Amino acid sequence: MININGLEIEVPIIQGGMAIRCSMSKLASAVANEGGIGVIAGSALPLEELREEIRKARKMITNKKGALGVNIMFAVSSFAEAVKTCIEEKVDVIICGAGFSRDVFSMVKGTGIKLFPIVSSLKLAKISEKLGADAIIVEGGNAGGHLGTELDSWDIMEEITKNVSLPVFGAGGVITPEDGARMLSLGTVGVQMGTRFVATNECDVDESFKKMYVDTQKGDVIKIMSSVGLPANAIKSKCSEKILEDTIERPKTCSGCLKHCKRNFCVSQRLISGHSGDLENGLFFAGRDVWKIKEILSVHQIFENFKGIFNK
Repeated sequence: MININGLEIEVPIIQGGMAIRCSMSKLASAVANEGGIGVIAGSALPLEELREEIRKARKMITNKKGALGVNIMFAVSSFAEAVKTCIEEKVDVIICGAGFSRDVFSMVKGTGIKLFPIVSSLKLAKISEKLGADAIIVEGGNAGGHLGTELDSWDIMEEITKNVSLPVFGAGGVITPEDGARMLSLGTVGVQMGTRFVATNECDVDESFKKMYVDTQKGDVIKIMSSVGLPANAIKSKCSEKILEDTIERPKTCSGCLKHCKRNFCVSQRLISGHSGDLENGLFFAGRDVWKIKEILSVHQIFENFKGIFNK
């Protein structure tokens, strides 16, 4: 059990917020019911859909020792509006990454909601501490999706945990309990896992996407440049290789979901296609160590596997 400014968490595991429509109310509530922090990915979701998912998750959460969070990328156009929706719905935690917002600290202040920025450097960790973050998630370049550093989590973690007084959750490369124990040994209070929770019964992606995770071999994850303007880790596929070759089809329409977009391809639509199992057109974000996943498990089984590392 840990206490973060009054928020008690039975098991210090955060489930990564994976957009778009990958981590939704079903997965988030399952994680919260195991005593962790279950996270809905709010990035680029219509605000009413985000509101509905938060309410659905709340109805499914029965364990008061878990928590419900929402992850919102600073890069999305609706960032401020999504934060306001989360405040109105009284989520437990707001997590924000893919850029850094100073304004969100004043927006959340006084609401009782905990704020966990995702950072990849000591500089941003110290700024987060100064601005009033409740905890930080430190993420390395071995994580899935959009990245803030070239360095692996193992290479940046200790410098940050030794130089801030905030609770630190480590993200990037945590697939097995052994990985989790290694992260704790670097001074973190807990871990954030995204990739491992995709290959679960409760995740809302198509079964072919989950099977891709199980079938992926070491070296099958490549780094692409997302239209967001950030590098990202993705499984080798027809789509990711076309992005690397710059032969990807340009979007014919644009919803304006990002503040800044290179518009060489629509990352939102490609992720949605991937999550729906479109092997031809889909983009499949994953952490570099996805190859360690050998089977699809329930959220309960994952928590049972990891609980022992927190009791040592």
